[in-house]
Amino acid sequence: MNMHSTLRWIPALSALLALGCGSGGGGSGVGDGDITVGGIDRGGKTISVGPVTGFGSVIVNGVRYSTTGASITVDDQPGSESDLRVGQVVRVEGTLDAAGTTGTASSITFADNVEGPVQAIDLAAARIVVVGQTVRIGPTTSFDDGIAPRSIEGLALGDVVEVSGLVGADGVVAATRIERRSASTAVEVQGTTSAVDTAARRLRINLLVVDYSNAQVSNFPSGQPANGDLVEAHGVLNASGELVATRIERRSVSLSGTVDDSAELEGLVTRFVSSADFDVAGQRVTTTAVTVYEGGSPGTLALDVKVEVEGGFDTAGRLIARKVQFRQDSDVEISATVDSVNAAASSFQILGITVRTNTLTRFEDQSSADLERFGLTDLRAGDYLELRAYRDATGLVASLLERDDAEDRLEVRGPATAVAAPSFSVAGVSITTDAQTEFRDNNGVSITAAAFFSAAPGRDVEVRGRLVGNTVLAERAELED
Repeated sequence: MNMHSTLRWIPALSALLALGCGSGGGGSGVGDGDITVGGIDRGGKTISVGPVTGFGSVIVNGVRYSTTGASITVDDQPGSESDLRVGQVVRVEGTLDAAGTTGTASSITFADNVEGPVQAIDLAAARIVVVGQTVRIGPTTSFDDGIAPRSIEGLALGDVVEVSGLVGADGVVAATRIERRSASTAVEVQGTTSAVDTAARRLRINLLVVDYSNAQVSNFPSGQPANGDLVEAHGVLNASGELVATRIERRSVSLSGTVDDSAELEGLVTRFVSSADFDVAGQRVTTTAVTVYEGGSPGTLALDVKVEVEGGFDTAGRLIARKVQFRQDSDVEISATVDSVNAAASSFQILGITVRTNTLTRFEDQSSADLERFGLTDLRAGDYLELRAYRDATGLVASLLERDDAEDRLEVRGPATAVAAPSFSVAGVSITTDAQTEFRDNNGVSITAAAFFSAAPGRDVEVRGRLVGNTVLAERAELED
């Protein structure tokens, strides 16, 4: 979709649209972090923090955890596996098998980053503000089916939503899931404090001013918040958009592991000094000469790079990385019907190209079948998919796979290659144009075919069309930012 430069906001809160602003990184946004975590080969426990990618039982960071007998907490309330959703960032505590591919959860905790009304929407930047927290929406953000369309365009000012995601160094939440919630005056937010005034009992969480003068304050060593604390605040918004807190609680940033424990942590790099001294989601990390890097190198590490770190803890509570895996962002989007499925090879074909899946692929069934435990073995030829994927050395890898009810819409978006008028390719999908094709620039303005083909090489394009043989005949081809 082309988001152009549309901007919507609540007038009284227009100052919120310094959308990139933040007062510093926060923690992972899951639980209170005070429970000792565990290991795979040290005799302790293991803790895994990351988005849920599937069920049967719960799959996090490529590991399938049995939930039998596990205590499950959802927003500080007792819950069950059925209360969890794909894309929610959770903390799983338990044990792993020797291969590290399956495990048994003793506890699973989910706590959202923010819940409350949407105060600003910037379609061009794909960002919204929810209770003073800037939320970045990406290709792999999951939306519940109560949001139509399932994208930023399905949101409106004043909608009450719950956001789960990964927090960056600037406090911006990279949303992994957004759900609609019923209208309510109560809101909650988790983030890092700044501008703390203990006399006036006021502070800020990113763009949000919090008045905690009448709040229950807990878990602060000095009895009062301090700048840089990770906190969770509950309350109501007043007419000025400030949060009048009823409760504010300090949360632990680190995973609090012992030397017998280990962890698998997915998040953004929130502090970076060197490849041997950085934080992921607020957790201190160091590397050694034998650390294994996948998808990058020590030089790839930088602020806001998305990684998964696996390792054990030293006596100072640092996570000693055995492996650092760089997570790739999706840059290809396809909406079309499935040609065939090869479950044995963990792949399928769509528009004539092969797409692989792996343990990190996020599966979600938005069709009328509404399978909670939806996976590749449930996929059939003819199923309609909305696919997000990235390219590696051998082809396309699915990061988010959503099955939907059948539609006639066929869309492809990604970098244009093999551009030679009247044809080009996107991620291996052959696309051609004819005299009826409408060409547009990145502002949605009609342009000539010559202007399009001149600008298209290497540029993101979005195509809507129909399949003719093994080629997509474009009804519309649009340049994207």
